[in-house]
Amino acid sequence: MDRLAGAQNKSWEVSVAEARMLQDKLAAEVVARPLIGPVRRIAGVDVSVRGGRCRAAIVVMDYPGCTVQAAVSAQQRVTWPYVPGLLAFREIPPIMQAWEKLHPVPDVIMVDGHGRAHIRRCGLACHVGVMLKIPTIGVAKRRFVGHHEDPGTDKGSWVPLTDSDTGELLGAVVRTRSHVSPVFVSIGHAITLKESIALTLRCAVRYRLPEPTRQAHLESRRWNLEG
Repeated sequence: MDRLAGAQNKSWEVSVAEARMLQDKLAAEVVARPLIGPVRRIAGVDVSVRGGRCRAAIVVMDYPGCTVQAAVSAQQRVTWPYVPGLLAFREIPPIMQAWEKLHPVPDVIMVDGHGRAHIRRCGLACHVGVMLKIPTIGVAKRRFVGHHEDPGTDKGSWVPLTDSDTGELLGAVVRTRSHVSPVFVSIGHAITLKESIALTLRCAVRYRLPEPTRQAHLESRRWNLEG
């Protein structure tokens, strides 16, 4: 964890094998528990990559109103290769850099990516939640691991996402808009899956993606070409 905490503004100087070991250690620190206290602010987190650079954005919204309260970003050179399952190792450094600028601090973080629905049960949302010690949800556009049936066609319908071999519950496939492709919700840290689904649906105001991650995605694509 010391190596992770010290890697906010530089490359994580670990090999692929070491990165996988670190994910295993982080996964053991993830907890599923009910939220403590009310949710008044939710932050969305997203990272875009372009031309060898990555740009992280964090957008804080009030809850349940989903009005933007703050937006910060950070842009860095990509220092990690594209390795499926290890994308957090190139996305966490700019996220941490952006986090240092953020005020107010949210009660919950919603990450555009996976949480426990990951091959080592440690997607980007788990990294963010454990490192920042804040309840975190992963909301991904596409499935990475697991098996599921098709949810109903109406908004609010969902089905479990489970491990194809063991049957372990990894997350949920959630229909956020009627007759629109679902999203893949899983806990990142310090929250229950039921709460994660409910917050995702409540924040899906007009679009398939919940507003916190949708706004973070838009912000992450506002490139500063000189940055």
